[in-house]
Amino acid sequence: MTPPTVILSPSILDANFARLGEAVQAAEAGGADCLHLDVMDGHFVPNISFGLPIVRDIRAITKLPLDVHLMIEAPERYIEAFAKAGANRLTVHIETGYHHNRTLHAIRDLGVSPGIALNPATPVVAVEETLADVDRVLVMTVNPGFGGQKFIEASLDKVRRLRAILLERRLGAQIQVDGGIEPKRTAPQVVRAGATNLVVGSAVFKAAAGPQAALAALREAVQTARLASV
Repeated sequence: MTPPTVILSPSILDANFARLGEAVQAAEAGGADCLHLDVMDGHFVPNISFGLPIVRDIRAITKLPLDVHLMIEAPERYIEAFAKAGANRLTVHIETGYHHNRTLHAIRDLGVSPGIALNPATPVVAVEETLADVDRVLVMTVNPGFGGQKFIEASLDKVRRLRAILLERRLGAQIQVDGGIEPKRTAPQVVRAGATNLVVGSAVFKAAAGPQAALAALREAVQTARLASV
């Protein structure tokens, strides 16, 4: 059986915003599969990042899919606006709101791919009733809010349990991971555990060799791990 292709999603949170256009173009030239945009409101997470104008501006300069991660309270209020701004994928947190299935269906009705995210302290069981309604499950491997944090090792077991559930139910949702992902250790670990979509921030945009070389190193690392996991 051929293992699933691993998607690399550079997170612009760690890019230099004074040269954001150049960072986006470097990621695209380096073979990124999509761009990950972390929207933070200072309430759901202890940081404020950016909002609709940045999404619109990035949409204007790249053909890459925009994977928008809404780390905000009441995300259902803003999904249409982000869809209009150019988001191709919208992920909301299980810890926010009350009617997740309604929100996920509304995202899909807008022609956008829906995803559900869970924080490190949130158990997999919390998202089980949404798995048939999403294209990806985002497992946070750091506590959300800031880039450059240390990978939480216990997340590997969470990825394994989620993979087992998806296989048992014959569901095709991607397992996305976000936080502390780098080529030498954590990227191969999460791929072997079952992750199929890696969000990578500082390991791409703060790499001394630049985003293109960093993405090539990540691609090589996950390809090796992917084949070893068969």
